[in-house]
Amino acid sequence: MDGFGTIRLHIRTIKRFKRFSRKIKKSYSETLEVIIDFFEWHGISPESKFPKRIGEDGIKTRKRINALIAIMRDIEKTQTMPTNEMMMALFGQHEIVKKKKYPEKVEQKMTKGEWDRLEGMIPQQRYDKLKEKHKREKEEVLQFLLKVKLVKPRFGKPYWSMETNANELDLLKNKMRRDF
Repeated sequence: MDGFGTIRLHIRTIKRFKRFSRKIKKSYSETLEVIIDFFEWHGISPESKFPKRIGEDGIKTRKRINALIAIMRDIEKTQTMPTNEMMMALFGQHEIVKKKKYPEKVEQKMTKGEWDRLEGMIPQQRYDKLKEKHKREKEEVLQFLLKVKLVKPRFGKPYWSMETNANELDLLKNKMRRDF
């Protein structure tokens, strides 16, 4: 445990320090420790020019504030204002909707070739379902193929071995035949 020592100070300085210490509600030693930590943490010493340091901090703070303002303006332009305009247009309050008259739909006349081309197309939902089904089946086949291992005996030719039962292989075969 640390012992106590003495320092000779002027009486007016001791009185000021006691008043300051009461504001913080700590012992004299703790108050002095906090003060020293503060000066060390912020890199302030009696030899350094304090106003210059404050000026540097002010410049950094202004740059940060300007960056925040730029971010807020960007958010306003890209997110808030377009959303507000869409809501106003949805309810018919926006000037674009008021000015613009939409023409009525006109039926298109298509040739037989165009009809045939459109007839071969499938809806997006069905396409997405087929794509998802293909992905699942591909994953099943890959899982099965991971069970196939190459065996290299000391004598004889290397061969492939499957770590599965016959039922699993038959199920995979039947599923692939049924889908195609």
